[in-house]
Amino acid sequence: MSINSEKVDIAVDDEHIAGTLLSPSPKVPGILFVHGWGGSQQRDLARAKNITGLGCVCLTFDMRGHEQTYSQRQSVTREQNLNDLLAAYDRLVSHPAVDKSAIAVIGSSYGGYLATILTHMRPVRWLALRVPALYWDNEWSVPKYALNREELQHYRRTALSPADNRALAACAEFMGDVLLVESEQDDFVPHTTLMSYRSAFVSAHSLTHRIVDGADHALSTDANQKAYSAMLTAWISEMVIGDRLDKYPHHSPHYS
Repeated sequence: MSINSEKVDIAVDDEHIAGTLLSPSPKVPGILFVHGWGGSQQRDLARAKNITGLGCVCLTFDMRGHEQTYSQRQSVTREQNLNDLLAAYDRLVSHPAVDKSAIAVIGSSYGGYLATILTHMRPVRWLALRVPALYWDNEWSVPKYALNREELQHYRRTALSPADNRALAACAEFMGDVLLVESEQDDFVPHTTLMSYRSAFVSAHSLTHRIVDGADHALSTDANQKAYSAMLTAWISEMVIGDRLDKYPHHSPHYS
């Protein structure tokens, strides 16, 4: 937690003594969770609760075409889901407790893909991507459901650069800290896709790449879910606490 420090003058017996008033910072980091295609905010809630305990404001949400708006599943486009993400981001940063200069976005699969594009449109300090998918730039306004899955799989097995793809181009310009999480046995987002993302982050302040051993795309087992949660929480803890200490270096905890 960051701390505000204020020098105060205390009047006593017609004299004055000096004091220092310490208080929690009124602003804390904001964390936005973006679920994957076919997922929902329910998968993010437990992790969001843990991260909120670090001193953050977290927002989870359901993109159109999911949960209560499932009826739109076959018609919703990437553009509409990106607009969902932009609206959720704006709602998060409007919270009075959120430090607008300290925003993290955590995206999975399709949500990770959209999150990278978001960084080109809104300020993001930290970006965590779990098995981020890739989609070609054309057919942007075609329903997401209608994209050819076999061709997408071929596309993702192709080494791509920022010049080839809008999401990767956004990655190349991102200057914050990045966490990439790969599933070892992923049948939907292959290792080549993760390498395309990893290679694209040429301007990142830091890049951390982790692999969940034996995991599939959906992290189907409890052990895989726990492994990812541990990776994410440790990284967010390092980024958030490190940022707080950088801003308030004289108020780090001391133990004897």
